[in-house]
Amino acid sequence: MERDLYTEEEIVRGCIENDRHFQEILYRMHARKMYGVCMGYAGGRPLAQDMLQEAFVKVFRNIRQYGGKGSLEGWIRRIVINTAIDHLRKENHNMYLFNEDITENQHRMADETMSVMETKDILAQIAKLPEGARIIFNLYAVEGFSHNEIAARLHISAGTSKSQFSRARKLLQGWLQQTNV
Repeated sequence: MERDLYTEEEIVRGCIENDRHFQEILYRMHARKMYGVCMGYAGGRPLAQDMLQEAFVKVFRNIRQYGGKGSLEGWIRRIVINTAIDHLRKENHNMYLFNEDITENQHRMADETMSVMETKDILAQIAKLPEGARIIFNLYAVEGFSHNEIAARLHISAGTSKSQFSRARKLLQGWLQQTNV
């Protein structure tokens, strides 16, 4: 693979110099994984592709700010997450948080459900969540942000973040259980 011909430092240096060859290498190294991150927030392919494109424009524009401390992938991931949230915020100033009654039956999910589910099936169910709940679910369960961090990023209270995460999780459990019955 061509990226094996260069060190990460050489690739970053090439991107700083706006060398399209190195930009393409960096993109190919990280695009697939970052597209998956975008899919978690977008809920659909066209929006995820837009988010990914916008995020990599920001990566290339700001690559000088990457100081080599910490993981390059982690630095790119933060840009992708922030871009996804900003993109959704621009499109819809009031992200839709949901308030659905969830029956007790939807709460229960057998342990074996998760073991037989494929990742694509789980992602499809996450994509069905209302936008705001999907974002909170991804930030908390996938990205590992605390509810206080989520609250600060989304300009909501930590209690709202906790509540929406709980509702999203319960709704997902019900959907996944129904899918696996």
